[in-house]
Parts: sequence; C-alpha cells; structure tokens
Amino acid sequence: MIEPILVVVMLIGMIGFGAPIFLALGASGLLGLYMARGSLAFFFAPTSFFGQLNSFELIALPLFILMGNLLGATPVGKNLFHAASLWLSWLRGGLAISTVGASAIFGAVSGVSVAGVAAVGSIAVPQMLDRGYSRGIAAGSVASSGALAMLIPPSVPFIIYGAVSGVSVGKLFIGGIVPGIALALALCLYIYVRASLNPEEAPLDTGTRAPLRERMRALGGIWHALLLVFIVLGAIYSGIATPSEAAAFGAAGALFIGGVVFRVLDWKTLTSVFASSVKVSGAILLIMGCAKIFGDYLNLVRVPENVSAALTATNLPAWGILVIIMLALVLLGMLVDAVSLIVVTTPILLPLIVTLGYDPLWFGIVLVMNLEIAVVTPPVGLNLYALRGVCPMLRVEEIIRAVIPFVFVQFVMLMIFVLFPALSLWLPNLL
Repeated sequence: MIEPILVVVMLIGMIGFGAPIFLALGASGLLGLYMARGSLAFFFAPTSFFGQLNSFELIALPLFILMGNLLGATPVGKNLFHAASLWLSWLRGGLAISTVGASAIFGAVSGVSVAGVAAVGSIAVPQMLDRGYSRGIAAGSVASSGALAMLIPPSVPFIIYGAVSGVSVGKLFIGGIVPGIALALALCLYIYVRASLNPEEAPLDTGTRAPLRERMRALGGIWHALLLVFIVLGAIYSGIATPSEAAAFGAAGALFIGGVVFRVLDWKTLTSVFASSVKVSGAILLIMGCAKIFGDYLNLVRVPENVSAALTATNLPAWGILVIIMLALVLLGMLVDAVSLIVVTTPILLPLIVTLGYDPLWFGIVLVMNLEIAVVTPPVGLNLYALRGVCPMLRVEEIIRAVIPFVFVQFVMLMIFVLFPALSLWLPNLL
C-alpha cells in the first residue's frame, strides 16, 4: 500500500517544484508501474502513451484549436461585442450582458476559454470602465463568461473527455448546448439583478439608441463566422461528418474567412497562428499521453475500485456522493489544469458514476461545467491571468474578488445539473 502513496507524493512534489505537468504525470506513473511490474514498465508506459493518442477522434482537437486561433486573429471578437452592445444598450447592465453574449458566441467559434477572454475582454473592459461600470462587474463578467467556451460546442474539453471515456464527442457537443445556454442566461440574470439593485455599478446608457439600420449593419461583421460554426456543428449533429472531418472543414473555412473575407492573415500572422496552434495542441496531447501512463498505474493497483468501494460504504445517497465528488473536483481544479484533471480523474470516477446508475454522457457534461469554475479560481485560474494580460489597468487581486459572486452563480448552476441529470440529457436523447 506504500507504493501508491510514494507515487502520489512524487507527483505532488514534482508539480510543487515547478516541473511540467506532463513530466510529473509521466515520471510518477512510470515509477508506479516499475514498482508494480519491474522492467515491464518500460514496455507498458510507451504502449499506454501511444494507445491514448492513437484515436481518429483526437484529430479534431488540433483542428478545432487551429480554427479558433484563425478566427481569433480576425476582428470577429470585436465585432461580436460591438453588435451585442448595440442591440442591448437599452438594458440595465447592457454592456456586461453584451459581454456574456459575445463570449458565448465566441466560445462557439473558438472552443478555448482563454481566447474568448483575450478577444472580448480587451474591448469590453475598457468600454465598460469608460461608461462608468464598476470594476467588479467589468472584470467578473469577462472572466466568468469566457469559461463558456469550455461548454458550448465545439469544446476542446469534450473532445478530451470523449477520447478518455469512449463517449461520443458528437453527443457531448449536443449535451453541452442546454447547460451552456442556461449558464449564460444565469450570468445575464445575475448582472441584471445586481445592476438594478446597485445602479451606480452599471449606469444606464442615456444616449440615443442606435437606429435599426446600424444594428443590422453590425451583424454583417459576424455572420461569416456564425455561418461557419452552424455548418460545422450541423454536419456533426446530422451525421454527415464526424467531429474530425467537420473540424477539418472548420479550419479551412476559418482560413478562408481570415484570409479572403477580412484579409488579415498575412504571412507573419499566419505563421504565428500555426505556431501557437501547434504549441497548444502538442502540450495538450503530451499531457493526455503521460496522464494515461499515470491512470493505467492507478487502474493496475485498483485505485478506482477502492475509491468506489470507500464512497459506497458511506451509505450516502447517490446525490450525496455526487456532491462530494463535485466539491473535490472544484478543489482539484484550483490546483491542476483542466486537461490533466479530465484525463486523471475520469478513469477513477467513471466506474463509480456508472455503479451509481448515472450516464457517462451526463458525467462528462457536469465535469466540464466543473472545469468552468476551475478556470476562474486561483491559483491556476487561467482566465484570471489572461484578463490581466489584456487589461493591465486591472490588478490580479481585483479580478479575483470580482469573479467570486460569478463563481457562486456557476456553482449553483452546476448543482442544478448535478441533481437533475435529465436537464442535460433530454436534448441528446431527443436527437
């Protein structure tokens, strides 16, 4: 029993000393396999690594990342916020609500939360501050709504979960639609109520409302990207194309929009986009492969079975065990990045979830909802630092304080979908 403890201590120690997460996972997993199977570990580890990445569905991951980065290099994010602000300027807290709407749509375009925070936040925060909005609403609305990209398809975390669990990525995409819309509406409702109770935090725009012609013209700067996303997701949902095939079409379409429609993809920009996409994709795939080595060791020493037996022995109702799992994932998400959390915890928790009688598809949805909280909570909350990078007028401490009430809203929505699984499963079952 001492071996698993040594492996976990090594993992935590390497992460604590600043080792790359993929190296910490791979080295600690290899150590565990060596203690359990001797020199055969040097055969098991490469087999685990290759087996994890040898998946046709995983081709969608770098292609969707490339699609998001290509569209992120265009003015789509700026145009989204401009259009949303013109249509919602009459509403109390309209600019902040526009931010949520723009982030949700940009999430469907990019699939990466940090990209949404950077693209929308760099425009939305200065405009909100200039119009008298409080720093709390400005920072909180951007950081929290940027996380919607993780849930609204095409979602990179769903692709990773599908590769690890064997659940259909297409069904996961469909399952993320209702929770994604519900969470976006919940954030908008919170902003509206907060702005109504404290009008000084979000002054109402007293200027002349933009004429209909100008508002319609604003939609002209975003319809190309929205049409592309509609075609890509429509091809997946209708069964015409697999997620990987649709992702290839999406990347080609994004290249056309950026290079021909907006004409912003010169050679330097294109090189930077491809380099960034390769770097992000390579990092995620490295983590996935090394996490599989670590996960296979945990399976070898029967950690999932032991965890399942221990929680079942508490005689708590199924919903009580689920709440414990969600709280544990929230805490882990504050310390570990989203990719590692999915790949390491899914093999441990999924057998327990199935034993409790829940659908693996549903668990993937609530797991990603949990990760949305993780990306806006310190110390590993990437959205916090992404917002600080594009909005230097905000301090990190300010951003952290600003997101706390928004995190509470996210957690309430998470618990609703945890306790009522049918809410997230009815659309996949219908289609």
